[in-house]
Amino acid sequence: MNNQPYPDEMFDEAARREAANRPKLSTSLGANPTIEKTIPENVEWIDDAFYVKKTRFGLYTSVLKEPILGANFLTGPTNDGVLTMTRWHLKCLQEGTLQDHTSVVNSGFVGGKL
Repeated sequence: MNNQPYPDEMFDEAARREAANRPKLSTSLGANPTIEKTIPENVEWIDDAFYVKKTRFGLYTSVLKEPILGANFLTGPTNDGVLTMTRWHLKCLQEGTLQDHTSVVNSGFVGGKL
């Protein structure tokens, strides 16, 4: 007879599900990311991972080098804000801690008959 309150298989399954649901860069980019058609030759790659460009609307967007060259990542009102948050987001994805800092407030699901 096993004295453990729960079988090890339950913990293994929970760990597997948690790892499968952990945010990845591909989920951060979404199903259909915007891709830059041309990347300037003189662009300054930050941390050899991304650069920040000013959009035609006066906002700033980070553009990734990998996994999809030219994929737009984060957008914000200031260059420094986008730089800081892109570094933070990529660091959390690398460390596997992004889910510790994010939550879904509303799923957007409307129940019932409309």
